[in-house]
Amino acid sequence: MKCTWYVTDCTDPYENLAREELLFSQIQPGEILLYLWQNDNTVVIGRNQNAWRECRLETFSAQNGRLARRLSGGGAVYHDMGNQNFTFIAPHDLYDVECQTEVIRLAVNAFGINAERSGRNDIQADSKKFSGNAFHRGKDAAFHHGTILISSDMGRLSKFLAPSPEKLEAKGVKSVRARVINLAELNPDITPKGIRAAILDAFDKVYGVAPQPLNPSRIDPEKLKQLTARYADDDWRLGRMSEFDYSFRRRFSFGELEFHFSVQNGNITEARVYSDAMDALWVKELENSLASTPFNTAALAAAVPNNSQSEDDAAEVADFFREMTL
Repeated sequence: MKCTWYVTDCTDPYENLAREELLFSQIQPGEILLYLWQNDNTVVIGRNQNAWRECRLETFSAQNGRLARRLSGGGAVYHDMGNQNFTFIAPHDLYDVECQTEVIRLAVNAFGINAERSGRNDIQADSKKFSGNAFHRGKDAAFHHGTILISSDMGRLSKFLAPSPEKLEAKGVKSVRARVINLAELNPDITPKGIRAAILDAFDKVYGVAPQPLNPSRIDPEKLKQLTARYADDDWRLGRMSEFDYSFRRRFSFGELEFHFSVQNGNITEARVYSDAMDALWVKELENSLASTPFNTAALAAAVPNNSQSEDDAAEVADFFREMTL
């Protein structure tokens, strides 16, 4: 096993997400790669989220904000220079979310702050979230990335993010600001530069292998340029808006699903599913399965894809369709 690290001073979200995908595409057998990066004045939404619903786009654009969409599922997050992002990339046989989370926990502990994993995708301190995590899996490898709130502008975070009331209610809070915390509130000496050094030190301790810097030649400039253009493209960032005949929204135990259907002669001709669910690939599979399905409750329920990873989630959605009144 070898541990590799890469730290960039780029703050462009489209290039940073492109670099993440490029590193993911060429991870080597036996390698665990840690990528550290920052975006400035950016909202990053999950792969299947509705950009207009999750971010106050007009207000954000007027403040020179940049909206980006990532490969992984999950919810929207605000990035500025008071936030540090991390990505762990590894082949499936070395990918271990508990070990990866332990690196972040130990790094935060080095500043005298007790951190612990909470739920499916959060890391907390003082019972509040400072790190939201998301995940993406490919054929041969997977990655786990997340935020670390250190001294982010919470006023801007609350101003630009627009989570649904149902999501906040599910979290037991009244506002997005009420459930997050900056680590500098617990230790004013902590900085992004300091947390980066602590993360690299913890990376060594958790895996017991001295991490080595990435060889810059592994990042092909032309491929990076092409991927950056794709992430910056409006079709990827915002998606295509259509007029639909029917729309439904429901908060499930695993996240929110927003369904939009165009229907002709009793059959669905187009389906769109927006979601903050962590399993982005399953949500896309659900969307594809619902297209060309008869528009009745039994057919909708039967079309819900089911696999070992999404069995419970699929059962919830199928029950929802069965109980609908069309």
